[in-house]
Amino acid sequence: MQAVHHDVIVIGGGLAGLRAAVELADSGINSAVVSRVHPLRSHSVAAEGGINAALGNAEESASDSPEIHAYDTVKGSDYLADQDAVEILVREGIDRVYEMEHWGTPFSRTDDGRIAQRAFGGGTYHRTCYSADKTGHALLTTLYERSIKEGVVVYEEHLVVRLVLKNGRTAGVVALDLLRGKLVGIGARALVFAGGGFGRTYRHTTNAHINTGLGTAVPYWAGVPLKDMEFVQFHPTSLPGTSILITEGVRGEGGILRNASGERFMSRYVKMQPPDLAPRDIVTRSMMTEIEEGRGFNGPWGPYLNLDVTHLPKRIIEERLGGIRELSQSFADIDPERKPIPVIPAQHYSMGGISTDNNGATPVPGVFAAGESACVSVHGANRLGGNSLLETLVFGRRAGISAASYVKKNDIPFDDALVEQEVSAFGDYVQGLFSREGGKKIFDLESELQAIMEEGVGIFRNRDGLSNALERLKDLRKRVWNTGVSVHALRYNLEFVRAMDLRAMTDLAIAGTKGALLRNESRGAHFRRDFRERNDEEWMKHTVATFTPEGPLISYDPVRVTKFEPTRRVY
Repeated sequence: MQAVHHDVIVIGGGLAGLRAAVELADSGINSAVVSRVHPLRSHSVAAEGGINAALGNAEESASDSPEIHAYDTVKGSDYLADQDAVEILVREGIDRVYEMEHWGTPFSRTDDGRIAQRAFGGGTYHRTCYSADKTGHALLTTLYERSIKEGVVVYEEHLVVRLVLKNGRTAGVVALDLLRGKLVGIGARALVFAGGGFGRTYRHTTNAHINTGLGTAVPYWAGVPLKDMEFVQFHPTSLPGTSILITEGVRGEGGILRNASGERFMSRYVKMQPPDLAPRDIVTRSMMTEIEEGRGFNGPWGPYLNLDVTHLPKRIIEERLGGIRELSQSFADIDPERKPIPVIPAQHYSMGGISTDNNGATPVPGVFAAGESACVSVHGANRLGGNSLLETLVFGRRAGISAASYVKKNDIPFDDALVEQEVSAFGDYVQGLFSREGGKKIFDLESELQAIMEEGVGIFRNRDGLSNALERLKDLRKRVWNTGVSVHALRYNLEFVRAMDLRAMTDLAIAGTKGALLRNESRGAHFRRDFRERNDEEWMKHTVATFTPEGPLISYDPVRVTKFEPTRRVY
């Protein structure tokens, strides 16, 4: 087999991965993107509401600044974000948004032609730039077009299954070519992991089926540590039954959350105005409290609440929320102009991920990461809506710069023989899977995993629930890793793909659950009913998980504080 190699391989074709790839191409680096789907089918396309930047374009935000954006972000993170990283995010983010505009992103506009900005949860000012309610789609399409212009090579429908190291440094990856059903080795001097989140560890999630965390687990299995995996964001508004996302932009345009009595219940939980735009962790817990105390509606998919936009002008709904109207009509048989939208919280985002510095570098030489699969950390214990798209562009670019610099300084020869040796070894592993019988089918085991996470590692947590979940996950892991697959060919073998995904999801779930069990406090999206207060004296630190076959080793890193000393988080 002819050797294939590139100086840098980017794993993932979403916003973070493509932004890194464009930067590498601009730097003259021989690089390529490896993606399990066509880049335009990456989950970045599903982001709806907008991207934050302190442009000050809205009438309500003339006094906005990067410093205020940084404060909102740090406060929203419940003071767990690394503040030097946040300062980079808000400062460089302005240039990244204007860059995307100049590259062709069709942002919605003010009457005088500037990029329009709307309100989003936890923000002092209207700073969320948007393209109606399809912002991720607009950004990803623009960036993909830019990558074509820059000549970025894409191996689409390739699934990275193993990281190859030589003397503790990157040597390449093993990937499955789904179309041809073959394992391939790709040599590389550096890797940028940008494979997105792992929301499919939960049954009710806004994430796509490809969001399994395999692109996070592959470096984790190879010794790259993970950070803050216990912090999982639940979005307040998804459609019951399907968990399709209903963007925060609906509330940013004036949508109101109501209970079964028609009450605007968020006023009971926060003093800010409008109360519906409190940060996501607070809104989610408030909604679940309403339901637990019997003030929700009862429907075929269980209890829910309403998101009401019937009072908004028709023009606002049609021009700014047309996608949400279409989703509501198609999947809930509701026209939001006439009836409120039924909503329920669902898993949405992972604040934790591959531990990196501010340039995307991990502790393993030649391994970099960006986007949701990484943890810089700019989101801390709770992400503000609109900051995730910004992170993909800012830190995707920085990871690309960092990887380019690394390969220029480290002219390491490719070791094609080692990469092919790893391909052969993984082929033996595949044959072992094909030879196994017994155990539940992969998809039944996946459902079991999701049930464990929903029951024990959800919006409200406690010691008993987390301890029980961890023990059940450990037992499940034994069965997952000892279960074979019934289809004995690799071409579009979705059972085999899900078997690899499930191994990833289970190990990531164990890392997050163990971190949650050990963190005896409530902070951001991690809410312990047996430890209801934030404890800065003991827990102002990041959880770091390092893989071992027996389970993750947990250590801690301090939070980096620059300008904003922790205070009580009140809205």
